Amino acid sequence: MTTTPPIPRDIPDLPAVPGTPVLLPGYVPATAVVAPVRRPVTAVFRLVTAALAAAGVALELLLGSPDRIMSYFGVQAAVLLTLVSLASARRAWQAGRPLPSFLTGAALLYAVISSLVYHLLLGHTTPPFSMTGSTHLPVAWHGQWLALQLLYTAAPAAALLDWLILTPPARLHLRQTPAWMLYPLAYLTFTFVRAEMLLPGTPGRYLYPFLDAEQHSYRATLANALLLGLSVYALAVLLVALDHTRPNPVGRRP
Repeated sequence: MTTTPPIPRDIPDLPAVPGTPVLLPGYVPATAVVAPVRRPVTAVFRLVTAALAAAGVALELLLGSPDRIMSYFGVQAAVLLTLVSLASARRAWQAGRPLPSFLTGAALLYAVISSLVYHLLLGHTTPPFSMTGSTHLPVAWHGQWLALQLLYTAAPAAALLDWLILTPPARLHLRQTPAWMLYPLAYLTFTFVRAEMLLPGTPGRYLYPFLDAEQHSYRATLANALLLGLSVYALAVLLVALDHTRPNPVGRRP
């Protein structure tokens, strides 16, 4: 039978650690401090936003050729907005953590871009802008007019209201803006590659009049693209700045 040695009555003091101890920062998730809260009103609003964007895309697909319709930036932005809004609605309904701000910020930026481009550059052109190839001015409350209003007015406005009223501030960051520019640059490349694959004179060869290298020179078209790209980046920076200065509409909810 083995016996343990007796515990000494006096334990010697350990030498002091030289210098000032440094506490390492630790990450504490928001859900560990604030209990998750279901947000049914937010979920319903985001479902409505997704429905508006999806309805605009579906109506355009019914009116025009799918390969041409899906080539437009505004339609692709509406598809992204639909998917992001559906995922955000599900998380708000189930008291889940919000989607990454990089993703929601990108969806918001692209929706706002498409809306501004349409209302400032395309809404009053001659011949009228049409994604279906129609040369007639859209008649109010008809299919083409309704699709344009859904894609470029209603859905972007709903996304903007969601950001301003239902989303906590200071979630967007300046470091995200360069990555947001990758998709517009990729789309610009896609536009010119697509045009080169079509014969000159093909209807809809260039999807946007300010990127029409047949009507303008390549130099002027690239200048338009550069100006538009700088404007997009300025808008991205503006959204980040506004996100850090606007009031918090949802309190401390995650």
